[in-house]
Amino acid sequence: MPNPTRNIPLGFTLGFLGVVIFGGTLPATVLALPSFGPLFIASSRASAAAVLAAIVLVALRRRLARSDLGAVFVAGLMVTFGFPAFSSLAMQTVDASHGGVVLGILPLATAVFAVLLTGERPGKALWLWSVLGAALVIWFVLGRANGAGGLGAEIGDFWLLAASLSAALGYVIMGRLSGRMPGWEAICWVLVVTAPINFILTGLLWEDRYMSPDPVAALALGYHAVFSMFLGFFAWNAGLAVGGIARVGQVQLLQIFVTVALSAVLLGEQITPRTLLFAVAVATTVWMGRKARIS
Repeated sequence: MPNPTRNIPLGFTLGFLGVVIFGGTLPATVLALPSFGPLFIASSRASAAAVLAAIVLVALRRRLARSDLGAVFVAGLMVTFGFPAFSSLAMQTVDASHGGVVLGILPLATAVFAVLLTGERPGKALWLWSVLGAALVIWFVLGRANGAGGLGAEIGDFWLLAASLSAALGYVIMGRLSGRMPGWEAICWVLVVTAPINFILTGLLWEDRYMSPDPVAALALGYHAVFSMFLGFFAWNAGLAVGGIARVGQVQLLQIFVTVALSAVLLGEQITPRTLLFAVAVATTVWMGRKARIS
């Protein structure tokens, strides 16, 4: 039966806000890579965000239940290092707009993990629209890749697939945690619990050249830490909790077009009529999936 506590409009609003913030992650990665290594970007952004998270938790005197520690740790591995590391490695060989489109499989992966790990049971309609949306994304990617040696020729696509699976698993676990605590608190605990690992990695990956980065690269890394790794999850986790993981997860399909748009503005990549056509088609699958039944 439908959950009477669900607030679908609010869930979608918060989810979309998170998606807009996350949509800037890949362009910011491209801007940061000239001055920072890909793995350093992943660990340092989580380390900086962990400091902010610790300040918030201490100021508000929050405590973590022992029973939630395992889930928090696993989610932390997925979203504080898994996704950032894999996506940063991918951006060394593919452009940001390409990466944004490949990550369009995230909603389907999120729905699958939601079925495996939670009590959610999407109906046939939601599966249909999810698969259709993912198929549109794949079609879009293959069409772009055909002129560049094919999708399989890019090692970056392997890293993007790994990034998608990491993010999907982390999103579902944090969505469950956000049902028992506010979304902002869930990401704060995720950052703090995994902070020792990221602090150690940041130290091991440190290079002297990082003391004098390009200003744009430094700002891009700051965006990663404050927005992609911290504030974005405040909205995203809350959206998953109040609107339902599988349903609100469909909003991620719009992230590819946020990324493409920002790639055009920040990196000079071109937006073609074909991209706009696929944007409309994918947006339609999100809208239809929004109304599908979930029990």
